[in-house]
Amino acid sequence: MQSNDLKAGILRMEGTNNEEEAFLSLKRSGFSSEYIHVSEIGQKKLEDYDLLFIPGGFSAGDYVRAGAIFASRLTPHIKSLNKFVDSGKLLIGVCNGFQVLSELGMLPDLDRKKDRTMVLAVNTSNKFECRYTYVKYISKNIIFKKYFSGKIFQVPVAHMEGKVLFDSEKTLGNVMENDQILFQYTDQKGNKASYPWNPNGSVMDIAALSNRDGNVIGLMPHPERVYYNFQMMDDGKEYENGTGKIFFDALYEYTKKLTA
Repeated sequence: MQSNDLKAGILRMEGTNNEEEAFLSLKRSGFSSEYIHVSEIGQKKLEDYDLLFIPGGFSAGDYVRAGAIFASRLTPHIKSLNKFVDSGKLLIGVCNGFQVLSELGMLPDLDRKKDRTMVLAVNTSNKFECRYTYVKYISKNIIFKKYFSGKIFQVPVAHMEGKVLFDSEKTLGNVMENDQILFQYTDQKGNKASYPWNPNGSVMDIAALSNRDGNVIGLMPHPERVYYNFQMMDDGKEYENGTGKIFFDALYEYTKKLTA
């Protein structure tokens, strides 16, 4: 465990249900974790945090669309969020958090105007998908490159609306050109994924994306649920550490360098 000298804020509202796993994972990797209910923003200033994390769950019961109401609750604070991101700090959204970032237009944010150019649609199977799968790192983004390059990693997924779709082939092309695809789903051997390894039918087997600057990150898998190797399944238990520890250690080390 690190020295807990960096402050992570976990945004939550009614219906989020992975905030405790996120809280503990961030704390175990060195952050001083703190919950921020959306109603507390303003009283708690976002700029006082070194990292912000939007956890998974079913915020507002996923009414309208998954993440839509959470995003609308954050919209009055969009200037503060944009200022936070423009400072270079990390904004992470997992599962429902990824959906929130999509709804806000913060991913993929090709033109830095927060235009909506992607959606996390209903899974191709038309059902809730909950299982372990595998991902590989395909980016040059320095946050994770040292930790994830050259291997495949087991991760759990649990979502109904996780299918990454863009508004055009041009948008997808720009996302690829900008190196914004961080992780892709694979099978157990690291090969191209088909169902069920790609649980939702995402284009290009996308499991995680960043914005153009690489510091807003959305992913559908749940690394916070597998911080330790004993939380993983079958061959995952052969890893020295859980995928979550690797993921959150990477966030801590990058954030520490930012504040040095």
